[in-house]
Amino acid sequence: MEPISALFFSFCLLGVFLLLGKALRVAVRLFQVLFLPASILGGFIALFCGPYILDLLPSWVVQNWAQFPGLLINLVFACLFLGVALPGARAIWNQGGAQLCFGMVTGLGQYACALLVTGLLLTPFFNVPSVFACILEIGFSGGHGTAAGMTEVFQEVGYPAGSALAQMSATFGILTAVIGGILVINITVRRGYRTMAAKANGKHARPGSGLLAKADGFSIARATVAPESLEPFAFHFSLVALAVLLGWAMLGLVRGLHPLLRGFPLFPLAMIGGLLIQALARPTRLDRYFDRDTFERILGFSLDLLVVAAIATIRLDLFVANLWPFLILMGTGIAWLLFTLIVLAPRMFPQFWLERGVTEFGMQSGVTAIGLLLLRLVDPLYDTGTAQAFGFKQMVYEPFLGGGLLTATAPFIIIELGPWWSLALAGGGMVFFWLVSLLNGWFRLSPWPGGGRPQG
Repeated sequence: MEPISALFFSFCLLGVFLLLGKALRVAVRLFQVLFLPASILGGFIALFCGPYILDLLPSWVVQNWAQFPGLLINLVFACLFLGVALPGARAIWNQGGAQLCFGMVTGLGQYACALLVTGLLLTPFFNVPSVFACILEIGFSGGHGTAAGMTEVFQEVGYPAGSALAQMSATFGILTAVIGGILVINITVRRGYRTMAAKANGKHARPGSGLLAKADGFSIARATVAPESLEPFAFHFSLVALAVLLGWAMLGLVRGLHPLLRGFPLFPLAMIGGLLIQALARPTRLDRYFDRDTFERILGFSLDLLVVAAIATIRLDLFVANLWPFLILMGTGIAWLLFTLIVLAPRMFPQFWLERGVTEFGMQSGVTAIGLLLLRLVDPLYDTGTAQAFGFKQMVYEPFLGGGLLTATAPFIIIELGPWWSLALAGGGMVFFWLVSLLNGWFRLSPWPGGGRPQG
């Protein structure tokens, strides 16, 4: 088969496994209860069919799949700010400041905890390099796409196994987000916390299977250009492609700054490319032709296929070879995130600590979609203002952590500064944002009166 035909066939085959994942979710009630996405299930079906278990797939299919995550992540990040109205700094701070401080403490804490356990335990006893610590934040806060996008970075710093381990870390993170988040919600509600869920009276409920009857369907996009002149989806995809190309142009400049940055990834710069397009379109009023829903469809399409490909190509041999240090690091990350949700959130959020904390927990261990899914369980109608605060926080957080510039440069920083100075840097950042929270009157040493519990 010709290389381009083989690549196209491999791409189409991802869609088949995505459908199999959807069918599995519809058929198995447990997967519905756990809110596992079809992309995760489809990825594991493909992994079982791959070379490490059943060996049913041709090697060239798996090799082609391995290329897709690193490419598709650029489309995902290019879409993040396209079609989003950019508010002023005061609005972001007033509504999302407390959420931002909590998010930064949580995200930087993933690095701090990982560097600490790696330096004290994993490197001395298991001989893993210091950059091993990065796979926690890359996998948990970043996700499968970020892990795939970091392949070249890990190769540049001399640890090519890092990307595969980070993808497995992302899988652990998804399970942590869903199982841990639902467990904490149930325990907290049973202990008397009154959420807004009762007010919803079943509104906005989704069937566990995820299949919607025709009458329950909803519009997923809006045309802003006439189809006879240009297909609306093609118009929006062209803007995404332009954002990626702008990022690619910036990539050459970044890689020329320092030899260590020769492996700097494209995806955070694609995000900046999208931000530039959005910012330039506003004064010319071209942004009125940007439909955010269409950009989200492109993002979601790319992310679903990315997750299937990323899980399907996980190097199980590398996972087994690093089993104990990996499990210790995952346990450390899970413990830290549960600490932030159970201990820090009631002290850093004057109101609605469960709603705000569990949204952040879902995002920091899984993906943004799971964070919002957990929010819907306790605040289905978005009455608490958490969704808006979280959205504003993400606008500041995403360019740096969870796949942003700091995530992309963290391996280089650790190589350049060493693990202990890197730990001091992460700890210093945590202290800074904790002090900002304290000085703004958001932080208390004991939980806020009533636990920030909604009344009524």
